Amino acid sequence: MAHPAITGVAAVLGQPGTAGDAVDWDELARTTGLRLPTDYREFIALYGGGELDEYLSINTPADGLVDGLAFDPTQAPDTPTGDSEEELLDGRLLPVASTVHGDVVFWVCDELDPERWEMVVFKRQARYGEQRWTRYAMGFGELLLGTLTGTLASPFSARGLDESPHAYRHWRRPL
Repeated sequence: MAHPAITGVAAVLGQPGTAGDAVDWDELARTTGLRLPTDYREFIALYGGGELDEYLSINTPADGLVDGLAFDPTQAPDTPTGDSEEELLDGRLLPVASTVHGDVVFWVCDELDPERWEMVVFKRQARYGEQRWTRYAMGFGELLLGTLTGTLASPFSARGLDESPHAYRHWRRPL
């Protein structure tokens, strides 16, 4: 059964121009101890790693998604990651996407169950007085869908990701 958020993303983006990426998720879990959320796995299977609107890059395990993992994903954290900048910097964060402006989208990996991971966005080009870190009580697919449809205020430095039409380009697809 398709994840509802990814079904929504597909309705906004349309059918991909190329096949997504085949990832052996079981092998990834076996070798790293890391299991990734269903919505993300479905997105990668459908669209693959690539770039949305020449702005937001979505990483895959083949692109080094788990390189330099700074925590043991098989162990629950001693304390949950807080919301302050200091707590987030010391937290169990795993980057999944980034923008051309240097914004980074992370999973907050405080739970052993990846379906319960929340998202946090670091906004590199924050305006004076604006929070650079914003935490969302939702997963990857919901964050992406909300950003694309405008039901979620853009968490990124540049505005306009909520304006149609959208284009997703797989990194294997020639220019």
